[in-house]
Amino acid sequence: MSEHVSPEATRQLVQDVSNWYAEQIMKERGAAGPDSARLKTLKEEWAACAADLLALQEDVPSDEVAEIAARYAARSQELGGQ
Repeated sequence: MSEHVSPEATRQLVQDVSNWYAEQIMKERGAAGPDSARLKTLKEEWAACAADLLALQEDVPSDEVAEIAARYAARSQELGGQ
């Protein structure tokens, strides 16, 4: 992302992706036969979102905010197809 992205917009993007992972974790846990490997992966990705949200609470340089925003925009598009 070459244009300026606000930390607030980036936090919202990360939160949206985090919410997707949380929903998938709940669905997987509620499944008749939960896939433990998928559940582990979902939890790891959800934890990564939490770490990025914490990082965005700090005074993060704009280039790092843009990098996080680009990563989550791509992930959001990827997850939208699932």
